[in-house]
Formats: sequence, C-alpha cells, structure tokens
Amino acid sequence: MRNREQLLKEIFQVSFCVDDVTLYLDTHPQDIDAMQFYHEHVNRRKAMLDEYAAQYGPLLIDDVTCQDRWTWTDEPFPWEGGMC
Repeated sequence: MRNREQLLKEIFQVSFCVDDVTLYLDTHPQDIDAMQFYHEHVNRRKAMLDEYAAQYGPLLIDDVTCQDRWTWTDEPFPWEGGMC
C-alpha cells in the first residue's frame, strides 16, 4: 500500500500526463494511440483519486460525499501537516 505522499505524487504525475495528452489531442484528434493513452490514464487517475479519498479524504470537490452536512473540511488538505 502506498503512503499518502507516494499516492499524491503519483496522482500529480498521472494528472500531468492527462493534461499533456489532452493538449495534444486538441491538435491531433484522429490519433487513436493518443486517445487510448488518454483513456488509460484518465481511468488510472480516477482509481488513484478514489483510493486517496478512501484513505485520506477527498482531494477534489467532486469526491465529496455530503448527506446532511458539509464534509469537505473534515480531513486536512494535502498541503497541511507536513505534506509539502
């Protein structure tokens, strides 16, 4: 199992890949290999974000599960508590 810092680092790396290939696909929309790369890394990123949220709390506002109260601030943010 990855620790918090390792998991966060991997999320940042995969997010960079997704952002970079997204820019490439803007100018090369017919590149099937790039599209496959995009889908693989989006799925990988989502899985890691889900893992992070389950272990340490939501990293993105999209991962917040609020029923009767706002839970976004229940856990420390990644930059709090010696993460940086």
